[in-house]
Amino acid sequence: MRLSNTITTITGGGSDGWDLFIKARKMISEGHNITELTIGEHDIKTDTRILEAMHAAALGGATGYAMVPGIDDLRNAVATRLTARTGVPTTLDNVLITAGGQAALFAAFRAALDEGDTALYINPYYATYPGTIRSVGGVPKAVTAEADNGFLPTFEALDAAAAGAKALLINSPNNPTGAVYGRDTLKAIAAVAIKHDLIVISDEVYDTQVWEGEHISIRSLEGMAERTFVVGSMSKSHAMTGSRVGWLVGPDEAMGHVLNLLTNTNYGVAGFTQCAALFALGLGEAFESEIGAPFQRRRALAQKALEGQNAIRLSQPSGAMYLMLDIRATGLSGDDFADRLLMERHIAVMPGESFGDAAAGHVRIAMTIPDAPFEAAIKEIAAFAANLA
Repeated sequence: MRLSNTITTITGGGSDGWDLFIKARKMISEGHNITELTIGEHDIKTDTRILEAMHAAALGGATGYAMVPGIDDLRNAVATRLTARTGVPTTLDNVLITAGGQAALFAAFRAALDEGDTALYINPYYATYPGTIRSVGGVPKAVTAEADNGFLPTFEALDAAAAGAKALLINSPNNPTGAVYGRDTLKAIAAVAIKHDLIVISDEVYDTQVWEGEHISIRSLEGMAERTFVVGSMSKSHAMTGSRVGWLVGPDEAMGHVLNLLTNTNYGVAGFTQCAALFALGLGEAFESEIGAPFQRRRALAQKALEGQNAIRLSQPSGAMYLMLDIRATGLSGDDFADRLLMERHIAVMPGESFGDAAAGHVRIAMTIPDAPFEAAIKEIAAFAANLA
């Protein structure tokens, strides 16, 4: 079969970054007892009240074709939420419901890029970012955020890379680093976007998981609402990863065109899951804080467990559900460290190299198992690193 260049080059001709994860899952399937710290999947399941709302909606008839833009009540709820949190007036005309945040990301890039257009993204990055850009025919171009600068991008680095680019993808709170972009960082990003007339795609799916500072949407900065798409999701904020309910927010004149894309791709999101998402948003900020609390607690456990040792340095995470550990003192790459840790200690973590060369010599830890085994795993990782250093 003669396939398109676009589909056969999504990974750029190399690994998509998931090799270690796949290896760990294979070992689990073979009966090995693996401590799984790779993927951002909550250890708590979707709240039973949300599932009951989903069940009731399905029994009530919400099983047919849903409106492609999303049900109006949910779009209004998302708009109200964003208006309250960002101060940017938002209506349902600015909101489209998508099959998770990844579908929103794809739609945003499909809207922003023509074949051959360049899109900037920050390195380290979530594993699907460059592949999503390639999947719409774009050319991904990484901009390094240095570990020594807290993995925050700078105006100078962005400005140097931006000539000829069409779009810029940012992610705060950040996966994989846990960095939260403060106002000064966002102002620098906005200045570059305005100077080079870039469309900004802001992945804000971790907006409820901020442990230091505050979440600021770049859409709220002067001159940015008209050039920004925001990606959101119920996955992280409400532990609804499998329900696949996300949204894309942008200027209303752009959203009509994006709607045409959604009509010709997913043709809407299941109505009963949208009803469940509407119910979940109605649980308010206290519920979202409850979902995020374990990660803030485990962050503190890790900080304490890593005190007083020199083999690992914790890149202090200000948000999200991950830790980045600098293991360069061991003399190993992130790939080699993660592979040996899996084979020798049966602990699965993601190599920093899975997220770009800016994270080389690091590993990413997902804080997604209960507190006691999580704390034990961190101590075991520290002991393993100390034996290597």
